Amino acid sequence: MYLMFLQILSILLNILWWIIIVQAVMSWLIAFNVINTHNDFVGQLWHVLDRITEPLYRPFRRIMPDFGGLDLTPMVVLILLIILQGPVINYLYTLGVNSGAI
Repeated sequence: MYLMFLQILSILLNILWWIIIVQAVMSWLIAFNVINTHNDFVGQLWHVLDRITEPLYRPFRRIMPDFGGLDLTPMVVLILLIILQGPVINYLYTLGVNSGAI
């Protein structure tokens, strides 16, 4: 049960990582007018991605300085996700093995 929880957590963090990557690339494409948010599919996809990522970005945007048009918040969140996926998941796995949960 504990191992399954860790695997699900790892999969969810991986999916979230890809959502942030897609949202960042899409924001660049919108900024350079490569894609247009007036297209129904693009607009809906942008809305969904924004609704998923904005709660993650909001706390970091409060403390990060304003860089004008450059938003480094997705990079900060990705770095934190990498930290969560690597050492923290491995620590939880080791903790589970040592406690006999796995």
